[in-house]
Amino acid sequence: MFNIRAIDLNLLPVFEGIYEERSISRAAARLAMTQSAVSHALSRLRLVFRDELFIRQSRGVEPTAAADALYVKLRGALATVRDSIAESRTFQPATSVRKFFVSVSHPLGPLIALRLRERLGRVAPGVDVVFSTRSRPIELERALREGSIDAAVDWLVPGQEPFRSATLFEDALVPVARDGHPGLRTTRTVGDLARHPFVTLRSRVDGEHPVAGLREWQQLKLHIALEVSEILEVFMVVRQSDLFGLVPLSMLKFAGDVFGLKPLRAGPKRIPIPIKLVWMGGREPDPAHAFLRKHIQLAATDVVSRRAASRR
Repeated sequence: MFNIRAIDLNLLPVFEGIYEERSISRAAARLAMTQSAVSHALSRLRLVFRDELFIRQSRGVEPTAAADALYVKLRGALATVRDSIAESRTFQPATSVRKFFVSVSHPLGPLIALRLRERLGRVAPGVDVVFSTRSRPIELERALREGSIDAAVDWLVPGQEPFRSATLFEDALVPVARDGHPGLRTTRTVGDLARHPFVTLRSRVDGEHPVAGLREWQQLKLHIALEVSEILEVFMVVRQSDLFGLVPLSMLKFAGDVFGLKPLRAGPKRIPIPIKLVWMGGREPDPAHAFLRKHIQLAATDVVSRRAASRR
């Protein structure tokens, strides 16, 4: 029978750090340890588990099959320990120095980030939030599971355990054209739309889209002449060409004020696109994480309500 007391439990966060960072040097920086200390800990881990665990590559290390299996079992246990410690502590926003990482792929992401920073500056000045506003976040589900991303604002969300989500606001897609485009007068039906080339954001999914408000446009089988990576590129291309574009309703006023784009009357029945806040269920007991989620929701509501008021 394996004796758990024979293992130095301090080695487990080292294993986790190397596995998630795929680098001894990055793991050392993350753990505030020297590289030699991390290397020594890895040597001890190899003795304990009787496996190499990580193979050196030209850029970092790659886990062995045994390391993959070990990580699957350890990550939940370590998360439970962290959550238990966090739950037992009293979170004080005014004095906390917690750091969070939030992914916001929606085009309103930068504005939500600004409003959140403003709110935290008033009530939790020591709390640091780092944002990523990539339209195509990389391995979002894995990053949420591993804790490198604390929360995400997205329209594509994992639907299974252990993820949790809450709708922040609803958006929709609107077809637009440049001011003066002859299609503004002649495009009145879905069939008319199908006769024009479009520029759109590159889809993040293959096959039928899981979000109804995006699937309705996918099913029209529009002529997509150009796919781009950022919504700003859609605005720029539509402004300087005869291509139609699809833009979020929440960005329609900006598209008109800055780029002179006009909405087309044609289109399918508008189905709302829920924009959601996503997080790991295991983070719910952490009062600091609950505080973060609350203020992301308030910041998003503030941004959306301001933009709705400006459209009136």
